[in-house]
Amino acid sequence: MPKLSKNGELLNDSWQALAKDATPALSELSNGEWLVHIKWYLENQAALTGMTNVSVWLDSDDEAASVAELTSKLPVIGVNFPVFTDGRGFSIGRALRERYQFAGELRAIGSFMQDQLFYLKRCGFDAFVVADGAPVESMAKSLRDFSDFYQAAVDQPLPLFRRRAL
Repeated sequence: MPKLSKNGELLNDSWQALAKDATPALSELSNGEWLVHIKWYLENQAALTGMTNVSVWLDSDDEAASVAELTSKLPVIGVNFPVFTDGRGFSIGRALRERYQFAGELRAIGSFMQDQLFYLKRCGFDAFVVADGAPVESMAKSLRDFSDFYQAAVDQPLPLFRRRAL
């Protein structure tokens, strides 16, 4: 079973992400917790009404706006990082939190690096799917690499100069 780092703790990940091109039968989704690609979810949205065990994931080339109407209904949204050099997922995460007010679990999936965890957290990510054998203790420390910030972000909406003026 995949592992999930959330709030610095290593947990079993009960949500299983299906491949982008997967076309599961609705009966297959009745047991377990599933992350399906946003395109499939939108095509089958009427049939998924009331299923709280099915949520979505977005690829780096998907638009955050595609889930705008769903953010109050979904418990989890995954954002895939196909390669660690693809930073579009950072923007997707921030848009989901700030523009679309997503308050559920925002998880990073795919190929991100430990050095990026702190910045992913600043963009609103609060869960990270980790590979087997990943240094979880070191990853938890990476979430606290810096103690203060100049810029505003999801986790600190006021820039330093505004906080000093208070």
